[in-house]
Order: sequence, then C-alpha cells, then structure tokens
Amino acid sequence: MQDLHSRLAPRHPYRWWAWLVVSQLLVAWLWWRFGWRVGLPCMVLSHAPFWWGVLMPRSQLYSPCLARLPTQEPVVWLTIDDGPSTETMAMLDLLDAHAARATFFVVGDRAAAHPELIREIVRRGHGIGNHSASHPAAMFWALGAARMRTEITRCQDILRSITGTAPIWFRAVVGMANPFVAAPLRDLGLARVAWSARGYDGVAGDVASVVARIERDLEPGAIVLLHEGAAHGHNIDILRGVLAKLDAAGLHAVLPEQVAGISPDGAR
Repeated sequence: MQDLHSRLAPRHPYRWWAWLVVSQLLVAWLWWRFGWRVGLPCMVLSHAPFWWGVLMPRSQLYSPCLARLPTQEPVVWLTIDDGPSTETMAMLDLLDAHAARATFFVVGDRAAAHPELIREIVRRGHGIGNHSASHPAAMFWALGAARMRTEITRCQDILRSITGTAPIWFRAVVGMANPFVAAPLRDLGLARVAWSARGYDGVAGDVASVVARIERDLEPGAIVLLHEGAAHGHNIDILRGVLAKLDAAGLHAVLPEQVAGISPDGAR
C-alpha cells in the first residue's frame, strides 16, 4: 500500500487558489449578468466551502488529513494535546499500567520550559507530535502565512533540539487548519492528524459524560483526542476512564508504526 505518511504530506499547498479564482470569476459573471440580487447571495455561498475547510477539523480542502488509522485490527491511536503539563507524569504512569502507547501533541514553548518531560515521554516509548509553538487557540484559524510558518517551524525546531528527532505528525490548534497550514507542513515533512473520537475534555470536566462520548466512537482504527492540563483538572481521571473502556472492549492503544504493515516512519 502507498506510504501513509507520504500520502498525507501536502504536495500542492496552493491548489485551493485555483478553486477560489474560478469561483469568484463565476460570481463576477453572475453579478454582471443578473445583478446584485443574484450576484450577492452567490458570492456569499461561494465562500462557504472555504470557511468549511477551516472550521471542520477533518476537512482536506487545504491539506490532506488523517482522521482514523487504515486498519481493522483491534487497535486505536490515543493522542493527547496541549502538554507538557503538571499532569504528564501521572498520565505516563497510567499508560504504563495499561501497556498503552500514545502520541503527545505538545506545545513548543511548554516543551522548551520542561524538556525533561518531553524526554520522559520518549523514554517510555510514546510519540511526540507538533501542536504549534505558542498554542494561539483563539486565533490559530486566522493566522497569516508568516505567523503560521513561525508557529509550526519553531515548535519543530524546539522538539528536534530536545529529542534529536523531528516529529512527523502535526495537529492544528483546535483542529482548525487555514489555507496557510499546508506550505510549512510540506516543507517540514509533516502530516496533519485529526481524530474520530472526542469527548471535549479540553473544556468539559464531567468525567462520565466525556468518557461516554468517546466510548461511542471507539472502534478499530479510531484516533482518540484527549487533552492534558485543562483548567477543570479532570484530564487524568478521563484518561483513566478511557483506558478502562479500551480494556473492556478488547482494544489496544498503539502508535501507528506498531500496527501491522505500518512502518516506523508512518508508512502503510
């Protein structure tokens, strides 16, 4: 099968420009031919797909995106965003207790402040992913090309300096990837990862409800989105609940390269 990581790495980061130009030329013609009563609503509608591409985490309009592992084996990929944090060590202990592996999508500035936690994640056999340098949650979707490149590149440089290896996986902040994400991903050899199971644990702290939402989407190949360090303080209990559900369902939390047929660089 084609190399999974290579297939996901953006090759044509500005392809969306062609769709934008064609759509706006069509709108201009409709406005000229039929007037503003037709042209104005057509202009508004013509922008909807481009907004959808930003706001939908699984959208592939601006870059390819992995939302589940291509396998029917009884495995899932646990991904933990926003660290490192004061909860990292406890989460590592929980994962060890369940013989589970996870990828930590970490924030560069937080990693630079706690490099020992990043090294411990790697030492225990887990993965590290790029989750931007400063985690600008409110504005990541609206960043311009220069700031977007800085966020992704600086995080990559920080993680390489700590671990000696550059990550191959990237997760957009809040999952929103705007038109300027693809170019730095291509240049840095990164592939974007979304998810197929989430419980909104970045903001929701009711453990039972969060775990139940995640459980509904647990299936072979699921990519599970979790967080650490949220203000509600219940991320450790949520991880404990998710791991218990995985055990009960006979599902194993592994890294992509541990799945049969997927090589260490993410290839299938």
